[in-house]
Amino acid sequence: MPDRVALITGGARGIGRDTALALAGAGWAVAICYRTSKKEAVETVLAIETLAAEGLHFKADVSDPDAAFGLVKKVEDEWGRVDALINCAGPYHKINLLEETPEGWSGMFDNNLHHVFYMSRAVAPGMKSRKWGRIINFSVAGADRLAARTEITPYFIAKAGVLMLTRSLARVLAGGGITVNAVSPGFIDTGSGVLGELTDITKTIPAGYVGETKDTVSAIMYLLSDEASYVNGTNIIVSGGWGL
Repeated sequence: MPDRVALITGGARGIGRDTALALAGAGWAVAICYRTSKKEAVETVLAIETLAAEGLHFKADVSDPDAAFGLVKKVEDEWGRVDALINCAGPYHKINLLEETPEGWSGMFDNNLHHVFYMSRAVAPGMKSRKWGRIINFSVAGADRLAARTEITPYFIAKAGVLMLTRSLARVLAGGGITVNAVSPGFIDTGSGVLGELTDITKTIPAGYVGETKDTVSAIMYLLSDEASYVNGTNIIVSGGWGL
């Protein structure tokens, strides 16, 4: 069995993929899940294996609590453990608040907040039994300010909820040797092809440029490390000063 096992939701692309590769390079076995990006998931696992690490990919809609528990069980059946859970999945869409549909509203909470609870609850027993675990949740820069976001309202409410859930989980799991922290990226070039659309946004970033996935991955790797064993319930904002 591997010495360290990570499970990354949304690990087929962007920050999730680069985190998977960073962990593989550090000797972790890495399982990723996806909903629609099968091709990218297969390519990510192949890349993990080129680093002499073990990789798995699963199709799972973790906004379904049964699917979330089933995913964790599959990884534990294969490798015996989940040492780190990285809740990286979290899509969003832009639409004026008064034009949002009930389905769109609910979807933002299902896919950005609810799955964090389902997945965390599923991995907690195993982590507690081993007296060691790391859970990292994704919020977004500015969510802690509770400011109006009229074009992505349910997304920002869900991400603010992630911060409160992170602190609550940290409080109840700390005695089991588990830390729960959040990472809140600002504008990051994830390779999705939208960087050209961020020219005007760059003017609002105090650092003067859009971040790279490695900036976020570095924060994640720190929170997974033994050096961060006493860091619990915090939120690391990776935004170049945007959203402060």
